[in-house]
Order: sequence, then C-alpha cells, then structure tokens
Amino acid sequence: MRTVCVYCGSGFGTDPVFEAAARALGRHLAEAGIALVYGGGNVGLMGTVARAVLDHGGHVTGIIPDFLKSRERMLDDVQETVVVSDMHTRKKLMFDRSDAFVAMPGGIGTLEELVEQMTWSQLGQHAKPILLLSVADFWAPFLGLLDHMRRTGFIREGLDLSYLVAEDPEQVVPMLRAAIRRSEPRPEAEALIDEKF
Repeated sequence: MRTVCVYCGSGFGTDPVFEAAARALGRHLAEAGIALVYGGGNVGLMGTVARAVLDHGGHVTGIIPDFLKSRERMLDDVQETVVVSDMHTRKKLMFDRSDAFVAMPGGIGTLEELVEQMTWSQLGQHAKPILLLSVADFWAPFLGLLDHMRRTGFIREGLDLSYLVAEDPEQVVPMLRAAIRRSEPRPEAEALIDEKF
C-alpha cells in the first residue's frame, strides 16, 4: 500500500474531535510511509489532513477541478497538484492514484465519493479497501441505513458491500494493510453480478 485517498469535509464540523482525528490520520500515514491523495483544498478537514502529512515528512498529491481552485484555496505546499477540468475527472484520477480509500466526517460530497467507491466495489470493478473512519460515531446513521437496505432486500445476499469501520485514526493503517493482504482476485464476481442483476 503506497497511497491512500482520504475523503473528508471542506469544513471542520461542530466537534473538535474531527479536526484532531484529521491531524492524527495525516501523521499516521506519513509515519507509515504512505502518500496521501486528496481533493487538493486548503480548508477544513481536507487541509488539516494534508498539512499533517506534510508536517511529518509525507508526500501529498492534491487533485482539484479548475472551478474549485479559488473556493477551496489550493494547498501550495504539497509536492504535486493536479488541476483537472471537472469533478468526474477528479474522482477518476483520485481512484487511479490510490490503493485504498478512507472516508472521514464530511458533507454530501464526501458521502457521494464514498458511495461511488462502494458501488464500484460491489459491481466488481475494484477490490481496493474502503474504510469509514467513524470518529465520534459520525458514520453510525449511514451504517444504519445500509442495514436497513439489507433488511428490505436492496443489498442482496452475494452482493453485500465490502467496507471497514474504524473509530480511531490509529486503527486505519493496520486495518487497510490487513485488508490488502487478504484481498485476492475474485474471478467469480462477474458471473455473480450477472446472476444477481
């Protein structure tokens, strides 16, 4: 695992523990020699996790669409900034550059990015680990919704979602590394998807 993509808010949220967790996650990534791929902004939790990686000697790649350059104020200190034309290109490049994904607290954009990776994984398009960092139980309502989807038959047996949940930033790197070690190609995935859909 060389790179991890972190999805998180461009704001700080109402609980100071969110910002503290972003700083801790950035430090753990840098100390583990894992580069950060993120949305390129200098604001909120996005800027916090990127600055923490940089402060501890790590490598950061920011990927940002042209129209957000002024709104999210790019972090100029990162080693690599990629400016793209639109959000679709941004998300695809973030996927291509990353070995795993972490979703921290955030808003609708964070949720959308997380759900897209979960969907691609469910459809057999990738097997990269996806981890929800549920600081202060942030992701508990979303996890409850997933349970509701299972109970009502919309997440069907054999097409369940693959994701990890951590409550502490210290758990993230070990959990992702263990997941990558466990992951193997799934040649039966395509046939199963065709059968279930």
